Amino acid sequence: MLEEIGTTEQGDLIINVGPQHPATHGVLHLVITLNGETIKKVDPHLGYIHRSIEKMCESLTYRQFIYVTSRMDYLSSHINNHGCALVVEKGVQIEVPARAQVIRVLMDELTRVASHLLWWGAMAMDVGAITPFFHAFREREMINDIMEETCGARLTMNYMVPGGVMADIHPDFQRKVKEFVTEFKSKIDEYDELVTGNIIFQSRMKGVGFISKEDAISYGCSGPVARASGVSCDIRKWYPYDCYSQLKFEEVIRTEGDSYARYLVRMEEMRQSLNIIDQLIDAIPEGEFQAKTKAVLKLPKGEFYTMVETARGEFGVYVVSEGGTTPYRIKFRSPGFSNLSALDHMSVGGKIGDLVATMGTLDLVIPDIDR
Repeated sequence: MLEEIGTTEQGDLIINVGPQHPATHGVLHLVITLNGETIKKVDPHLGYIHRSIEKMCESLTYRQFIYVTSRMDYLSSHINNHGCALVVEKGVQIEVPARAQVIRVLMDELTRVASHLLWWGAMAMDVGAITPFFHAFREREMINDIMEETCGARLTMNYMVPGGVMADIHPDFQRKVKEFVTEFKSKIDEYDELVTGNIIFQSRMKGVGFISKEDAISYGCSGPVARASGVSCDIRKWYPYDCYSQLKFEEVIRTEGDSYARYLVRMEEMRQSLNIIDQLIDAIPEGEFQAKTKAVLKLPKGEFYTMVETARGEFGVYVVSEGGTTPYRIKFRSPGFSNLSALDHMSVGGKIGDLVATMGTLDLVIPDIDR
């Protein structure tokens, strides 16, 4: 997995991690300069799965381009689609029915929990704990089953449309979601017993991969990475969309700025997502699940931008329209790219063994970065 590729005049060692490496969670290539076991530089090399998604979107209609974004951060596919639907609705001035808004938010929060579960299992495995991986996937499977019933898919659901959602929820949706919430409330406490309070785990995480509040802002970090350094940046709080403004939940913020703080933020975010689901699951209003819209949508000439809070941070959608049926230009602001840019800053001076823990708490999804 680690391959020596050269030494410098000062005797520093240069090694490869990846591009195929279990700890990089995708096709990421890191060129690392070491002095002994101490990291002097981490240089990420990207582009191994670049698909030119933004350029592809410019040849697709305003209904079609939404679903290409499922293949970016595929663990936040619902939320990515939600952001794209919002920018179209903003341009065409579509009013989304209350029922559709609630269904969207429920799906977003189930997606957030499912994503954090996969992160928890994989991150624990990165630092040597095998068992949590199986626990996490056991609970995540319940969410996947719910998604499959309503959306017809388990990972890239293609469920959000301009004006609402593609289909109404399954008759068993509410019952199964409530069963999951009841089950998971006890399981997440087990997670704390198994991992969070483990002294070996804490020694691997505390003080590792530190980034200050000022530096997190400078690097453009968002999501749990930024909030673990004291940055208030939850889009659901600052710029609420759909029915988030009507909900009571906490923005999880810590100030330690290390890997353990990023871990604790995500653990508490799962509890906050359960709180949001609890508020909505018995309060889904009656009515239409989709607004009446034209078969062919045209955005007026101009520039439009919306942003949503994915499991990894701020996902922005910028559209330039010339008034036609396809975008003139599209730019996505993905959270993983900015968060990865801080990896060198967070790792320099630390040990090579700590790099995996730092990367694990960044929660990288490489297609989100490459696009």
